[in-house]
Amino acid sequence: MAMGEPQFELRMATGPDDIRAAQRLRYAVFVEELGGDGAMVDHEGRIEADRFDPFFDHLLLLDRQRPAGDRVVGVYRLMGEEAAARAGRFYSEDEYDLSSLRASGRRLLELGRSCLHPDYRGGSAMMVLWNGLADYIAKNGIELMFGVASFHGLDPAPLAGPLSLLHHRHLAPEDIRPVARAEGFQSMSLIAGGDLDRPAAIRAMPALIKAYLRLGGFVGQGAFVDRPFNCIDVCLVMDVERMSETHRAIYQRGVAR
Repeated sequence: MAMGEPQFELRMATGPDDIRAAQRLRYAVFVEELGGDGAMVDHEGRIEADRFDPFFDHLLLLDRQRPAGDRVVGVYRLMGEEAAARAGRFYSEDEYDLSSLRASGRRLLELGRSCLHPDYRGGSAMMVLWNGLADYIAKNGIELMFGVASFHGLDPAPLAGPLSLLHHRHLAPEDIRPVARAEGFQSMSLIAGGDLDRPAAIRAMPALIKAYLRLGGFVGQGAFVDRPFNCIDVCLVMDVERMSETHRAIYQRGVAR
């Protein structure tokens, strides 16, 4: 654990060593902590990777207080349309039909593999990452952001409350609504809207998903059962134009520096 107040540094990955450091943090979170696996997971080297890594920009949060070689404590993968074209598609298109987003004619950004070291959750680290994301959005003229976020485990029954709340209260407008692909489709309408225990459903929601909802985020139609990563995914969508001034101010704290 880092000692004293963190000394944060936020920057984009600049080479293979930086990307490997991000992949090591992802391994600790997605594989060791959450039980995920995949064809390119290197258990001996403790690396979580996939074929899309070379096409993403990797936003890194470092704590300079930590030992050299172990300073990356937060990561985000960011991929625009040009990079997706080089990759052949967006990462999320394995799970979701993104036709509505692609047909919108607006500038898209896919977010993914967002994670924090356990020692930095619940503090300022996520806001520092979001400030970096705000800079990136402004510099690249992004209008729509999207990406999958996960509930741990493969059984939808314990997740009926939060999934149903997302479906009834936060479904994306039809013109920007991704739809889960049939092979992994899981209905999110598991409890009638009138029967929902909303406070309990919110408590059961992962912190990252709650944070996106506070910023004005929506979800796509249906969840997707992701067996290799031992989770049930939802597709989050954020429309910069539809965000309220309050929501936008949260992102732009890091832009007007």
